[in-house]
Amino acid sequence: MIDEKFVIVGSLISVVGGLSYLIDVLKGKAQPNRVTWFLWATAPLLAFAAEVHKGVGWQSLMTFSAGLNPLLVLIASFFNKRAYWKLKKSDYIFGGIALTGLALWKITGEGNLAIAFSILADGMAAVPTVIKSWKFPKTESSLLYGLSSINALITLLTIKNWNFETYGFPIYFLSICTILFILVQFNLGRDRKSDKN
Repeated sequence: MIDEKFVIVGSLISVVGGLSYLIDVLKGKAQPNRVTWFLWATAPLLAFAAEVHKGVGWQSLMTFSAGLNPLLVLIASFFNKRAYWKLKKSDYIFGGIALTGLALWKITGEGNLAIAFSILADGMAAVPTVIKSWKFPKTESSLLYGLSSINALITLLTIKNWNFETYGFPIYFLSICTILFILVQFNLGRDRKSDKN
């Protein structure tokens, strides 16, 4: 166990990754899926509010940074016409499922359910970007996902009382960011296969 204030270090590491992705978006190098990034901003910020309500403490800072980075990336995507991903029907379907999860949280109003529905919504919102990262990894930037994984890992190492409100979102966040980092960094998808032809 490390001191819980190390969450601040983890969040700063994540913000550095967010700023690098934001720069890639402004340059047109990264092309975020706006449905995903909108929901990636919304779900963690709602989970952050629920965590604060449940008295989570310092660990909630990781969840806040998990929502802040996507919000900044989403805003940046409107400043460069080459910096967005053309949306498909499946993007809207997963976006709709994610919004349904957020609506269910609002209906229940219970803290742990809010966190669970936020994880569900964030996960459904991630599906289009996971697919895009598999098929077109060159349209993404791995640094954000790698540094966000470190942020989540640091947060998990600070937890003294293991209950859902403290570990739920960080475990999910570590998992999804690691998957995206691996897909993009190691170019595992279609781009790699087409490069060999």
